[in-house]
Amino acid sequence: QVQLVESGGGLVQAGGSLRLSCQVSGRFFQIDVMGWYRQAPGKQRELVADITSAGSANYADSIKGRFTISRDNAKNTVYLQMNSLKPEDTAVYYCKSTGTIFAAKRDHWGQGTQVAVSS
Repeated sequence: QVQLVESGGGLVQAGGSLRLSCQVSGRFFQIDVMGWYRQAPGKQRELVADITSAGSANYADSIKGRFTISRDNAKNTVYLQMNSLKPEDTAVYYCKSTGTIFAAKRDHWGQGTQVAVSS
């Protein structure tokens, strides 16, 4: 069974910073891409950033230059450093992992962590 455990959300003032973490556990699960998505009230879930096992990162235009994604493959953990936060960054942030288990490709999601940015 694959599990994703997220941490690091909270309430912060505009201009502040937060760091999200997500650790993936599960025997036989070979992780390829790890990423962060977010969903604001009344909106669809959207990609924030993702990163391959080789370290190639992809960012949404809305957060480029403010957020940085990184990962520690030895710990099966992905991080999202969020700086210069804006009220429009308020959302539930979800971690996602894409990989293979017993040769089958699978996506797994975390439970979500709330990020709230006050103006």
